[in-house]
Amino acid sequence: MAVEIGAVYDGKVTGLTNFGAFVKLEDGSTGMVHISEVSAEYVSDISEKLSVGDSVKVKVIEINEKGKVGLSIKKALADEAPKPPKKPNRQGNANRGWKGTAEQEQSGSMSFEDMMARFKAQSEDKMSDLKRNTDKRGGYRRGK
Repeated sequence: MAVEIGAVYDGKVTGLTNFGAFVKLEDGSTGMVHISEVSAEYVSDISEKLSVGDSVKVKVIEINEKGKVGLSIKKALADEAPKPPKKPNRQGNANRGWKGTAEQEQSGSMSFEDMMARFKAQSEDKMSDLKRNTDKRGGYRRGK
């Protein structure tokens, strides 16, 4: 079985370095999980999160021209996590996009993508209001 980019595999940690962990996959091939791909949180010391012999789920994120396999634990875990609710139709809806509650925002349970979607929706609302207001004045600004 050849490893494929985007596929999730079970593996076993075979070695640790300052910059990542080596993982042996089911088919016998070995890949590396860079320290930035171990967890969604910042990891300063990989041995705090992983040990040699640990079983992990990894996602193949890269296979370079030399055949070296790049793996990610955090992306494998993200694939297993439940997906956020679908965004409502934005046509004529003043409440654009999915917006988290104040409790979610304060507790930090909103994902970065959710916060970006919220920011983008609010920004688009503000831009459309600005455009509508300048169009009412004939598109002219002061001083012209």
